[in-house]
Amino acid sequence: MAGNMDRNAKALQEVWRREENTLCADCKKPDPDWASYTLGIFLCLDCAGVHRNIPGISKVKSIRMDCWEEGQIEFLMQHGNAKAKAKYEVYVPFYYYHPVHTDCLVLREQWIRAKYERKEFMEPGKQAPYSNGLKEGILWKRGRDNGQYLSRRFLLSEREGCLKYFTKQDAKEPKVAIKIDTINAMFQPEKTGNPNGLQITYLKDNKTRNIFVYHEDGQEIVEWFNAIRAAQFHYLKVAFPVASDQELRNRLTRNFLKEGYMEKTGPRQKEAFKKRWFTLDHRRLMYFKDPLDAFAKGEVFVGSREQGYSIMEGLPTGTQGSFSWQHGITIITPDREYLFTCETERDQQEWMTAFWHVIKQPMTPQEYAIEAYFRLRP
Repeated sequence: MAGNMDRNAKALQEVWRREENTLCADCKKPDPDWASYTLGIFLCLDCAGVHRNIPGISKVKSIRMDCWEEGQIEFLMQHGNAKAKAKYEVYVPFYYYHPVHTDCLVLREQWIRAKYERKEFMEPGKQAPYSNGLKEGILWKRGRDNGQYLSRRFLLSEREGCLKYFTKQDAKEPKVAIKIDTINAMFQPEKTGNPNGLQITYLKDNKTRNIFVYHEDGQEIVEWFNAIRAAQFHYLKVAFPVASDQELRNRLTRNFLKEGYMEKTGPRQKEAFKKRWFTLDHRRLMYFKDPLDAFAKGEVFVGSREQGYSIMEGLPTGTQGSFSWQHGITIITPDREYLFTCETERDQQEWMTAFWHVIKQPMTPQEYAIEAYFRLRP
């Protein structure tokens, strides 16, 4: 018996170390040490936890801690992550968001259920709920003033190029119509306090507006998210006909580069620093009194190094405004300097890294137009 166990362990190690199996089959996290012996794939601990919730489809074991039967190992050897991808992901739409291990649970869970439970990507035409150019339904939207979530009817139309929502179910005119090319969407479970919380941002009069929504059903809210991406993708295909699909996919919804509290002072740099919630959405640095505010209190454009933008650790000598936090950051623009302080050195370094990531990138023609608007503002 000991000899069989040794042979099984050796065979398991062999298939585990194949190059195709060195990343989690579902979120691409390195060094997965769990496996589904009914699907023949290797998984990280978090994705294995999701698989445990669909036992009729997938049964998982730990590579390191569990005992493996010979037949289970043979099944893994005959399958593996590459074959599973070729089977279960063959018709994934180009715009569909592929979650990674740092994404929230609802995105990862619905990706897994879509692949193995609903088998959405094994044949064409099963992606209709988010790919046919029209989606309508009820979402719970947070009120701008009172913070209460109320049910609202939403309508996404690819043909009209906009997302609308209505305050009454039978209303003919929308409360707001949002152009699809100005929308960004990202899941914000921690910020909203809801595991299915989605933040939608858009531009109104060239200023950023936030709305926060959720749906009790994880599948439904993820379908809304991917429907937005689908509408954006098809809009961009028309607007930029020579761009590659990969280039267009990079311009779809994106997570913020960095969020968190910092202190800031005013333009005279003599006022007391005030604590604000900051969001860096590529070249727009926005600040809010509260993380769930609908409108930013102000925005700073972060351009490129070639245009005279830079970042400096610390505050200028002789800064007069009083501040509580000691870890300073100075953003240098062609027109003025913006001063901030962070609570910890780690926060400071993370913000510095995020700012440099933006500043080192050359600006696009569209970003030059946005910069011109910011510099002309009073």
